[in-house]
Amino acid sequence: PNSRAGSKGMPGTGGPGYKIDCELTGENQYHDRGVLSMAHAGRNTGGSQFFICHSRDNTSHLDRNHTCFGRVVEGLDIIDDIRQGDVIEKVTIKEE
Repeated sequence: PNSRAGSKGMPGTGGPGYKIDCELTGENQYHDRGVLSMAHAGRNTGGSQFFICHSRDNTSHLDRNHTCFGRVVEGLDIIDDIRQGDVIEKVTIKEE
């Protein structure tokens, strides 16, 4: 999705070619510090983009509008160091 060298369109736009429906019910749909949530361009249009919340400040408009699907449980200090424009070089997902 327009994130590789030579891609057409604006970086950060596009998608994987499929859509993921929003899951907005349940107790864990609040955007607290360290929460991973699905980005979308409207209900049920999520695909390959996500965001990580740095804090609870100014996130209440996301609650029950964007699907929370994970939480950083270790290394929150790394999240604190992330700045706009940083490049993610590696992601490791650990299933418990």
